Amino acid sequence: MKPTLYFLRSSEQKIATDMLHYAYRLDEIDKKLQDFPQLEIYSRFYGLSSKDLGLYALSEHKIAGGVWIRLLKEDDKAEGFVDEKTPIVTIAVKPEFRKAGIGSAMLEQLFLEAGALFERISVSVLNNEKTVKYFQKFGFVEVENSISKNPVNGAEVITMVKELPKERVVRPTDGYDPRKWMD
Repeated sequence: MKPTLYFLRSSEQKIATDMLHYAYRLDEIDKKLQDFPQLEIYSRFYGLSSKDLGLYALSEHKIAGGVWIRLLKEDDKAEGFVDEKTPIVTIAVKPEFRKAGIGSAMLEQLFLEAGALFERISVSVLNNEKTVKYFQKFGFVEVENSISKNPVNGAEVITMVKELPKERVVRPTDGYDPRKWMD
């Protein structure tokens, strides 16, 4: 079943916080976000900046996943940080919805939306063949000398960057004139 995608609004920060739990796979190690306060930067005050952009997916009438970008500062010491002009992607899909194409659908839509605001985006991923290949298929390339440790379990992670096409986003409401609604 194809997921339905919705924009992640500032009033839905809880979705970003809840999805952060799955992005770092805390469910697999029986930990909570409170155990890792350094992760808070990825969702705290989400949507209060005009540069925060995200989506969430509904499948079977349940929130199945979320993806968002945040423009962070060097002082935040965020995983995946490249520079203060490149937002960092956080993506999560709940375990029961994985391997159904939901992550890919969310990423593809995010690229379209983010291209209107940014030249590129970055992501921090596990340094294993499966994960790296997944992001490479979307055009991400590894940043040289970017190996670091995941703050949750100490696993090796790398930073990858994707150049975004500068395309104008066309929405169904473009060209709509509310004065002519009765025509």
